[in-house]
Amino acid sequence: MAWRALLVLAVVFALLLTTGWTTVRQGDAPPGPYAAAEREWHADARDQQVRDRLAGRALPATDAGPREVARFFDTLGVGQRQWLAERHPLIVGNLDGAPTSLRYRANRTALSQARDVERRRMADHRLTDEGREAANRRAHRFSSLLEPGRQIIAFDPTGRGRAAEVFGDLDRARRVSVIVPGVDTDVLTFQKSARAYSAPVGMARALHAAQRSSAPDLPTATIAWADYTAPSGLGVEAASGELAEEGAERLDDFVTGLPGRDTSPVALFCHSYGSTVCGEAAAGLPSRVSDIVVSGSPGMRADNVDGLRTEARVWSTRDGDDWIADVPHLNVGGLGHGADPVSPGFGARRLSAEGAVGHTGYFVPGTRSLANFTAIAVGTPAAVECVRAERGCGGGDDVRA
Repeated sequence: MAWRALLVLAVVFALLLTTGWTTVRQGDAPPGPYAAAEREWHADARDQQVRDRLAGRALPATDAGPREVARFFDTLGVGQRQWLAERHPLIVGNLDGAPTSLRYRANRTALSQARDVERRRMADHRLTDEGREAANRRAHRFSSLLEPGRQIIAFDPTGRGRAAEVFGDLDRARRVSVIVPGVDTDVLTFQKSARAYSAPVGMARALHAAQRSSAPDLPTATIAWADYTAPSGLGVEAASGELAEEGAERLDDFVTGLPGRDTSPVALFCHSYGSTVCGEAAAGLPSRVSDIVVSGSPGMRADNVDGLRTEARVWSTRDGDDWIADVPHLNVGGLGHGADPVSPGFGARRLSAEGAVGHTGYFVPGTRSLANFTAIAVGTPAAVECVRAERGCGGGDDVRA
């Protein structure tokens, strides 16, 4: 371990020389569309005419907890809800605890508005060629998210952009899966044509299709959740836990605000830096989270499963070609994410990833990793195949609703 510690220190020193600690923080960025939408929401919260329109009900704060938000919308009529969604689409579309269908509707409006902004930028000759091309790519992505049938439950065009999409009927689901992706995830990489299963949408589609094939009579929903600011590249941001801490707060609120909290267990599937987010979130997640599954993990900011302080089952996997195995699992000066979740001493149930190739191959159809994820997602952990030394680690404790 001594040489690994020296390697980490050398890497840290090099990163600090070349990028500096300031690259971790993005607090100096100018306010974007969501900040402007918040100001309008706050103004309406003080407006007596708006309160009269809502029969005297006060708007909740944009950072209100999911249960408070749910109680507020429960007091509104259908017309009042729709009026708010049209007036404040970027806020309503991102309020954890708001009705699912209302969030879909609000985000369609927000996406349409964001697409129109980018289309105007495409024709703005004050921008550089690169600026207009960037606008073109964003307009194309927003148009694709507006395609009929897509269910966007979170969207924010600010900066690199964030999004989350639902596959299946979330309100009626008896099992819910949430995919938490890693480094370099933003609105443009949310979905990919080439190497589709390396992007959140492709991961979610593959897992949801496998669930429907495995348990066709079980109502399920799968969510591609890229609604946090992921690190850009493999620099200090990726080595630090700051963005994971911020993402964990968002993930806790999102899962708490999901419908069906008394009837539908939730499984988290956390890839790469997304596993660090899930590790930070673990202690604050609601009890409905039955399983936390990590693949290609750089660490979960804990020494072992007990350090996660969760009652959920914790599973880990890594294929033999994944470069993440060469990343030292240490924490030095706040950089690095701690113990290796696939090491025997960590205490996670270690899944087979037979057939998976590389760091982003875990959700490819036909792999053992995807088959194992599917068994966990539909609540049949006894069907899981673990690494050879741990066959039967599912324990026979099926939890299908």
